[in-house]
Amino acid sequence: MSTTSNPFGQVLVALVTPFTPDGEVDWNDVEKHIDRVITDGADGIVVTGTTGETSTLTDPEKLKLVEVAKSVAGGRAKIITGGGSNETAHAIELAKKSEKAGADGNMIVTPYYNKPTQAGVLTHFRMIADATDLPVILYDIPGRTGIPIKYETILRASKHPNILAIKDAKGDLAEVSRVLNQTDLIYFCGDDANALPSLAIGATGLIGVTANIAPMPYRHMIDAVNAGDLTAATAAHKALEPLVRAIMTHVPGTVSTKYVLHGLGRIGSPRVRLPLVGPEEWEAAQIEDEIDLVKDIPGVDFRNFRPDRNAAAGGALPKVAGTTR
Repeated sequence: MSTTSNPFGQVLVALVTPFTPDGEVDWNDVEKHIDRVITDGADGIVVTGTTGETSTLTDPEKLKLVEVAKSVAGGRAKIITGGGSNETAHAIELAKKSEKAGADGNMIVTPYYNKPTQAGVLTHFRMIADATDLPVILYDIPGRTGIPIKYETILRASKHPNILAIKDAKGDLAEVSRVLNQTDLIYFCGDDANALPSLAIGATGLIGVTANIAPMPYRHMIDAVNAGDLTAATAAHKALEPLVRAIMTHVPGTVSTKYVLHGLGRIGSPRVRLPLVGPEEWEAAQIEDEIDLVKDIPGVDFRNFRPDRNAAAGGALPKVAGTTR
């Protein structure tokens, strides 16, 4: 584990943003969901990230999510603003406003779609990190952004006093080891299936999608790793495997997570915003088949799972476009 002091927590939930059936933010469900995951073991909440549908949220919604999460957490968990923007100027303004709204940290994603050079990526990170006093997590997810944060860029970025951590969704554990050997960066696993392998080689924690449904076994996994109990950590990993497969394999994680949370009665609607849509019949059947294999996960009782394929169908067009500002 890094020697850098950790201002983020270890079990971080990449929070979904619950919507009403017509696609507006359901603030009641937002509050209930945040309280539930914190009560079940999360010590960090990433709002407005990929899983929170940041691409289709308005800036006022993003800032209100920070404010609401901060209020509900009441000091029990750190609140991290995520998503950022592929426009550096916009990302800087969001960071400043999020800091004022009470965010404890800022997760900055690699600029997507633009495909800048590594010099552009580094400049983007540095300028956003310069704009506030918030500790920063870099988010490396080339499958969504089109480009990786290369090893040399990570090393250069790590010298910035506000850049303290990285969320890794590349799945290159050899590079993780290399960076951990060469920097004091805090590493968070950004791929649910690799949480335990990442922790085993020195990662500090995880920023997980499946943790929306089951933060408690991740808490147990982290606590076991901290105590040097590989047997208990492995047991938690094995118990989570079919649930991780259900959430991360068949449709985007946001879609499957909302489908399952709604089936468990934890949110009022599984609605997502277009261009995301709910699972098709065959995709829903695959998710349900995986759920049938889940056994004895603390904090979740799938005997009460009542999926609703009709409620999940399609996607919503919100009243205000996310990029309107």
